[in-house]
Amino acid sequence: MSNIDQLAINTIRVLSAEAVEKAKSGHPGMPMGAAPMAYTLWAKVMKHNPADPKWVDRDRFVLSAGHASMLLYSLLHLFGYDLSMEEIKNFRQWNSKTPGHPEYGHTAGVEVTTGPLGQGISSAVGMAMAEAHLAAKFNRPGHKIVDHYTYVLSGDGCLMEGIASEAASLAGTLKLGKLIVLYDSNKITIEGSTDLAFTEDVGKRFEAYNWQVLEVEDGNDIDAIQAAIEEAKKEAEKPSLIIIRTEIGYGCPAKQGKASAHGEPLGEENLLEAKKFLGYNTEEAFYVADEVRDHMKTIMEKGKRAQEEWNKLWESYKKNYPELAEEWEAWHNPELQADLLNDESYWTFDDKPTATRSSSGEVLNRLAKIIPNLIGGSADLAPSNKSVMKDRGVFSAEDYSGSNIHFGIREHAMAAIANGMSVHGGVRPYVATFFVFTDYMKAAMRLSALMKQPVIYILTHDSIGVGEDGPTHQPIEHLAAIRSIPNFTVIRPADSRETAAAYLAALTRSDSPTALVLTRQNLPQLEGTGPDALKGAYILSDSEKGTPDIILMASGSEVQLIVEAQKVLKEKGVDARVVSMPSWELFEEQSEEYKEKVLPKNVRARLAVEAGSSFGWHKYVGLDGDTITRDDFGASAPADILFKEFGFTVENVVERALKVLGK
Repeated sequence: MSNIDQLAINTIRVLSAEAVEKAKSGHPGMPMGAAPMAYTLWAKVMKHNPADPKWVDRDRFVLSAGHASMLLYSLLHLFGYDLSMEEIKNFRQWNSKTPGHPEYGHTAGVEVTTGPLGQGISSAVGMAMAEAHLAAKFNRPGHKIVDHYTYVLSGDGCLMEGIASEAASLAGTLKLGKLIVLYDSNKITIEGSTDLAFTEDVGKRFEAYNWQVLEVEDGNDIDAIQAAIEEAKKEAEKPSLIIIRTEIGYGCPAKQGKASAHGEPLGEENLLEAKKFLGYNTEEAFYVADEVRDHMKTIMEKGKRAQEEWNKLWESYKKNYPELAEEWEAWHNPELQADLLNDESYWTFDDKPTATRSSSGEVLNRLAKIIPNLIGGSADLAPSNKSVMKDRGVFSAEDYSGSNIHFGIREHAMAAIANGMSVHGGVRPYVATFFVFTDYMKAAMRLSALMKQPVIYILTHDSIGVGEDGPTHQPIEHLAAIRSIPNFTVIRPADSRETAAAYLAALTRSDSPTALVLTRQNLPQLEGTGPDALKGAYILSDSEKGTPDIILMASGSEVQLIVEAQKVLKEKGVDARVVSMPSWELFEEQSEEYKEKVLPKNVRARLAVEAGSSFGWHKYVGLDGDTITRDDFGASAPADILFKEFGFTVENVVERALKVLGK
């Protein structure tokens, strides 16, 4: 190892430890132990240009062990990304660009939000899938405009999480040779040695997943690390796991190899001893030697030249393949390229009862003809989810150009993979499963929202309408759960036209994910539905007088009940307004004037009907209103029996409405 390499590595170690010490919070151990592998990758192998962090053909780097965030921030600062020393000093402080765990869109150079263990490596699988799909579509002989790798730095914790196993298994099945994971095997977790709970042979596990497994015994041997990465790049048919043996907290004699190095500052005395051990400047805090700065500038120039060469290739590509170049630009434009709002055919459906999952399948296939970069699939439920795009092929190890993905029974990894595909860019991912299984995927769904990624979630079998499968498969509290996620749009349509509106809403939201919550059972096509559903709530059938006696509101399959109840109430002398409310989030985005028009404050008699938890509805029904909901689990029986037994009938709606009115 050269002197400059050693000094650069020690600079990463010390900067990381100093920032943690100043913050009195953080994780110094992994940055100190993994600095050599991270430096080797960034300085000697990885294709990236700090002057343009969004260059489309850059290699992606994912710090899956996001608690080691100071390692990434030190790299970003030293390699010339837009991250100043002042930000390093403000680690974990209010309004800094160096939060406790890396956040996508917040700090230049952070490719994906990580921290919840296992999410990063799983999202990286999605990045590698996006790269493979784009390469299959756009590359031509002599013009490989898509040719980059996805690198992951993972720790023991990530590989203990079940989601990582799900994603790694799929990656091996798909033969994603451009996915390379550097495994920082330091055998330490918060509680102590990994032997307490993790004694398996990780290498053999990954070999069973169809991964290439390489090992580096000395985590400080950067020549061996570089050789292993280059060896991994030669394997095109398998993703690679490079097991690198390291010592947590390396360089701090009092903490090295101990669990206490993981998640707490070294302490001022120990930090000083670490600097002495590493032969580092002990007089000045946050010191970076001039020769390190100069060395990094030469590496930055290499990245600029790589992008310049790609730019030349792109210019040649545009001349030789102008139609493909135009498609490329369209694929990377997040705006919807069609005016569906004014396309009458988009809103036209057969006037027959149809399950909204079937309506969804019909709309999805209409969209598949006009949005070529739609890509997605289901967790082994595509026939039930109606989530297959016809004539679009299957994404597989044999053909990466296909757009339909078989995720297997891996809901959690599926959602994280979609996040990775979305942040990669160039594709518009969707995923599908039964609504009840959002329990398995909520952590990744939450990250979709946190990262402002427009992933589409197709969630079918939305209520007790699942019927005979019983309470294990009948979502009750799930609407409330995903509605509670900030920046997450939930839409539960009442018929085919509202389903079309739901897709249009999803495709025009560039900064939030959208869940389409869909029925298994057939629903009637209701008069008056359509584009108004884009407002989240609208008057489907109004009262005959200016101010209604009562407002009936519902979403999804229960809208038909309040439509019929309005007719019965009219016969009883009650003038009711029917409000279809497919999306609380879209409704809350409307003007105060519009919201007052739909739900006037002076009408306090209100009744909400939804086959799920009452949680959250009280915001709309108020103190004087009521709900017909389900605050217990479901049961196993035919759906029509369940709806009757649980009070989701026109008769009960009428009775409860009269009760609200005191009649």
